[in-house]
Amino acid sequence: MKRLLLTSMTALILSAGTTWAGPTDDANAAAAYKRGDYATVLEIVRPLAAQGYAKAQSNLGLMYQQGKGVPQDYAKALKWYHLAAAQGYATAQFNLGNMCDTGVGVAQSYTEASKWYHLAAAQGIAKAQYYLGALYDQGHGTKQDLAEAVKWYRLAAEQGYAAAQSNLGASYEKGQGVRQDYAEALKWYRLAAPQGNAVAQFNLGSLYDQGQGIKQDYVVAVKWYRLAAEQGYAAAQSNLGVSYLKGHGVAQDTVRAHMWFIVGAMSGYADAMKNRDITSKRMTPHQIAEAQKMASDCQHRNFRGCT
Repeated sequence: MKRLLLTSMTALILSAGTTWAGPTDDANAAAAYKRGDYATVLEIVRPLAAQGYAKAQSNLGLMYQQGKGVPQDYAKALKWYHLAAAQGYATAQFNLGNMCDTGVGVAQSYTEASKWYHLAAAQGIAKAQYYLGALYDQGHGTKQDLAEAVKWYRLAAEQGYAAAQSNLGASYEKGQGVRQDYAEALKWYRLAAPQGNAVAQFNLGSLYDQGQGIKQDYVVAVKWYRLAAEQGYAAAQSNLGVSYLKGHGVAQDTVRAHMWFIVGAMSGYADAMKNRDITSKRMTPHQIAEAQKMASDCQHRNFRGCT
């Protein structure tokens, strides 16, 4: 069964932006933000930002970037982030890096992203450490350096950041940037998977499925495949189909296996499409129709309860 060991860059992720200027302002603005009263937030933040308060500048940038209480305006978001970042405010540095990384409101530039991530990561921002690690991992904006990637993943992972824990586990499993060590891979996957990280759930399932670094256990493998599959993770959906086809960890069920192959193929996952086509040649038209209906129902339920 194929195991996916990828460092994935997700869509734009903003830091919380709910730390404000002073104790009273902090409480009032944070409460207003939480209840969606953005007019009050802006009433508090704007004068503080104009006075040079870095936190307020960063949070005003966030309001403009998200279009909360104001028309979305990336240019103004960048303006306020830059003012806060110039004062060394790490949240603004991260948000600037993320905008450069994803090309949101600014020309996409891994080099600029790396610069801002470095500044925020050095101040202990876990997300910045993770994204910086990913840039080194992929060789984006900098020469590929797997050992440096591991360094930053570890710093974020030790703060409990699930995506970094997952990627650190993958680094240990593959022996990239660090000596291969299945025990360490399992350790980090086991920390990330319960947090809902689908990649870690899938990779943990694969280790149990193959018996790598741990006693082979198909039942536990299916447990983790299913959790990832329910999040729409196509590789896990395909592997869950294989488990049903072979009767590994579950009762053998060709129709249900075909259902999971169809579901995985909906995302364009090559292994799922291949397995779907292979199993269809062994099935009756009635069985295929049944699996197709089950797959459609599963998709409409957002992959939940597709046992």
